[in-house]
Formats: sequence, C-alpha cells, structure tokens
Amino acid sequence: MPLHIPFIDMPPALIMVIGALALPILKGRGRALWMTALPLVALVTLLSVPNGTHWTVPFLDYQLIFGRVDALSRVFGTIFCIAAFAGSIYAMHEDDALAHTSAMIYAGSAVGVTFAGDFFSLYVFWEFMAVASTFLILARRTEKSQKAAFRYIMIHILGGLCLMAGIVLQIQETGTLAFSAIKLASPASWFIFCGVAVNAAVYPMHAWLKDAYPEATVTGAVFLSSFTTKSAVYTMARIFAGADILIPLGLAMALIPLCYAVIENDIRRVLAYSLINQVGFMIVGIGIGSNLALNGVAAHAVCHIFYKSLLFMSAGAVIQQTGKQNLSELGGLFRAMPWTATFCIVGGLSMSTPLFCGFVSKSMIISAAAHEHLTLAWFALQFAAVGVFAYVGIRVPFLTFFHKDSGLRPKEAPWNMRIAMGFTALGCVYVGTNHEVLYNMLPFAADYEPYTFGHVVGQLQLQFFGTLAFLLLLAKGLLPRLEKVTFLDTDWFYAGAGRLFHWVADKSLNGINAACDLLLVKGLTGRINHFAQKAPQSLAIALMAPLSHLSSKGHSDQADLSERIKQAFQTGTVPSGVGAFVAVLFIFLLYAVRG
Repeated sequence: MPLHIPFIDMPPALIMVIGALALPILKGRGRALWMTALPLVALVTLLSVPNGTHWTVPFLDYQLIFGRVDALSRVFGTIFCIAAFAGSIYAMHEDDALAHTSAMIYAGSAVGVTFAGDFFSLYVFWEFMAVASTFLILARRTEKSQKAAFRYIMIHILGGLCLMAGIVLQIQETGTLAFSAIKLASPASWFIFCGVAVNAAVYPMHAWLKDAYPEATVTGAVFLSSFTTKSAVYTMARIFAGADILIPLGLAMALIPLCYAVIENDIRRVLAYSLINQVGFMIVGIGIGSNLALNGVAAHAVCHIFYKSLLFMSAGAVIQQTGKQNLSELGGLFRAMPWTATFCIVGGLSMSTPLFCGFVSKSMIISAAAHEHLTLAWFALQFAAVGVFAYVGIRVPFLTFFHKDSGLRPKEAPWNMRIAMGFTALGCVYVGTNHEVLYNMLPFAADYEPYTFGHVVGQLQLQFFGTLAFLLLLAKGLLPRLEKVTFLDTDWFYAGAGRLFHWVADKSLNGINAACDLLLVKGLTGRINHFAQKAPQSLAIALMAPLSHLSSKGHSDQADLSERIKQAFQTGTVPSGVGAFVAVLFIFLLYAVRG
C-alpha cells in the first residue's frame, strides 16, 4: 500500500534525471549529498503515489504517460531507487562529475522505463539509458574502456533501432501508443522483442555485457549491474509474458555462461557471466508466464540487484585497493580487508542459500517450472543454480580472500564503500529472513512458502555436493588454470560477419564509386569540359581563317592569325567583337533549329 506522505508532483524519473544536471556544478561533499538525496526523494514520491495513471502529457494526438503505477512497476521502481541510493553512497569517495552525472541520469532513465505507460516515453528513456551508461565505461579513461564503450554503444544503437522500428510499426497497426502486452506474431512485435532482448543480454546478443562491465569504473560497474538488464526484464515481462520462445533462450543464458565463469580470470568478468546466468532465470520465468513464475521474476529481480551489486561492490573495492582484477593475482586478502571479505561472502551465499534473499526468489521460478510440468527446464535450472553457487558464489570469495597468499597488503575499503556494502548485505539477509515483506509487493497473490522442510533440505544437499565437487577439483588441481587470455564468445561470429560485411561493402560500393568517377567525372565530364574550353577558340579560328585568307597575301599570314587567336583565348584578351559574333551565330543557329 502506498504511504500517505507529501511528495513532489513530478515523475520519480525526472526528479533523478533533472536533479543530475546540478551535479557538475556542485563540489565535494555537497555533490555527494545531493547525489544520495535524489533517489531518496524519488523513492518517497513513488511510495506516496497510489496505483493508477499519473503525470500525463498531451503530445500530438496521443497522451504520454510518465506514471503508470501498478504492482509490477512499483516493485521494480522501488528496487531501482534503492539501488541508486546504495550506488551513490558507494561512489561518495570519488570526485568525478562525469561519472556521477551519468550514473544518476542512467538510474533515473531506468526508473522512467519502469513507469512509462506509452511506447514513446519508453523509447526516450531507453535511449537515455544507453547513452548515459556508455559514459560510465568511458569514465575509466583507458584505451580498453574506450574500445569497450564503442562496442557497447554500437550494440545498443542496434537494439534501439529495432525497438524504434517495432514501435513505429505497432503504432501504424494499432493506432495507439499504449505500452501493453503484445502477442509475438507480427513484424512489429518481433522488432520490439529483438530490441528488448539486446538489453536483456539474451543469447547470442549477450557479449556486450561481459565485454563492457569489467572495463567500467569501479562505481560504474555497480550501477551497470543493476539497471540495464533488469529494466529489460521488466519490459519483457510487461509485453511478452508467456512467450514460449523465452524458455529455451533463458535456459541458454542460465547454462552457457557457467562454462565461461569456470575458466575466466577477470573477477568482474566472472561476475558479468554470472549476471547473465541469473537473468536467464528471469527470462525463463517470463516465458512460463504463470502467476507464480511472474512473481518469481519480480522477486528475483529485487534479490539479484541486492546480491549482484554487493558482489560488484566487493570486487570493485578489491580492484581499487590492490590495482588487480585477475583472480590469479589475488588471494590471502582476508586479513587485510576483512569487512570486504565478509560482505563478498554474504553476496555469494545470497545466490541461493537459505536465510539469504536469492533462496526465496529463485525457488519461485524453479517451482513454477515444476508446476507447469517442464521437467527439462526444471532440471536445467536446478543444475544452473548449483553451478553458479559453487563456481561463482564460493569460488570468487575463496580465490580472492582465502586462497594462496598473493603478498598484497592493501588497506581496507573506504568507509563509504563499507557502508554501501553493509547496506546491501543487510538487504540480502533481511529479505531472506522476512520474505513476506517482498512477497506482499509482488504483482499477484503469493501463495508460496520457500521454507518447507523438504525444500530447504533438498537445496542444502545440492549446494553441499556442488561445493564438495568444487573443493575436490581444486584439491586435485583439476580446475582450469587461470590465465590472462580472452576467450571466444558469440561476439566473435558477428564481429567476423561485420568485418566481412565491411570488406564486401568497401570493395563493391567503393568499386562502383571509382568506376563512376573514372567514367563520368574523369571521362565524360572531362571531355565535355575540354570541349567547352576549346570550342570557342576552334570556332573563332574556323570563322576568321577564311576572312584572313581573302585579305592576306599568303599562307603564313593565315597561320599567324590562328596563332594570335589561340594566344588571345589563353591570355583572356579576346576581342569583344569575336565574342559578340559567336553569340549572334549561336542564337541564329538556335532559332534555325527550332524553326
């Protein structure tokens, strides 16, 4: 139920986006306080607004809706504001106006997508998200981050173009801007689907995520982990709930990244692959489309933002304090950074362990697959849950803080980072132990109890054997060696296709251009130009020569006259009588032809 609190009569998204414009002007502590205040004001405004349609603006023959508030949008909007608040605290120690402004515009745009009630508003905020998030990657100011940002924005431009094409076709077919459920059948629906799928990192267009997030700033990666994919999950749930194609796509997302997470060395790249894995659970839930599944999607989005941002926060703290981000260069940091280690462990346990948030949300999606008799999907999700817990939730904290001593002795993370990590860790534990609070926010009545004896024991058994398998492989030295290499992913194929397309286009189109230049510019046009330059001269010589012959005594005088005429044309001193004569002759011939 909304709280009855006085609120600013402005959409929460605009509070954050417009408020972000003041951040470059403010300095030091004032900027930090302003940045943390914006999401809190937006959250209070959201909690004060009842369900319904708010903040409508007439636009041509349509109505733009900036406040379509219902149970689904409210739960996503609430966690987005909380994530922005936690990220702002985490970023307090930095004095980077570009990163802070981009982060708040990015978070505000995600809130705008959540409460958009029409496709036009959705698209505008969608593009704001893409542009603002790009600057979080560029803000690191390295050559690798610049290249990653370029690839990132190119992929999102492609997704935005697909979304725009689908929206235009949808408006043409229906005559309305309404942002509502669409059956996946028409070309418009497929364009919209592809545009949203890019932001959701659906296979095979997922590689932008693992490519860009590790190259963002320490604080930028925390914001990136919270908004782009989850706003796409919300949009997918709003439009395509029950679309069968989402089930195999989601299963691919849940399973394939595990293969890369096991062999990846970069700590944030490991977390990026596990992020895709967890979004895969949500995509499967949307594909199932039942009330239990959609409740699980909304709940898991909340929980995933809590524990994934916590893991990115702890990884960012390690990177900032050590200057290292490869797991092979870390280890033994528990004594130097005990708070960061503890929070990282909480984030790992929160993936699916009882008493932590992931357990009460992920279980809903897995149970929904069982209720719909999707046996293969149920088995695959169970396997993916155990695999990501063992090889990310256990492996990342272990290799970073408890494995062989790397000799690094960094200071503990700054106080603001520890507060942000503590806040999100508290959220992980609170939701895990008080799941009714979360369940009461969900779109449908949540008739589900995660803490049954059979379910708890079953999940603990799976986690125990998954962890045991990891430790045995580690003890026997059978885990893949961690090396500084880049592994091929699906982006290799479409990057290669892009290079091939560029080569074909360059050779064909530029070949046609060169041929046209040779034939028309240097050939036909050149000859016409040559003729235009020489024709008056030749005509004057032809006309004056007979007259010269009649009045001259010999051939030498005629040749001398031709030479003097050529020189006159070359020096620009042609007698005016010659020009007038040629003009009169031209007019005479023109009338003769027309007559």
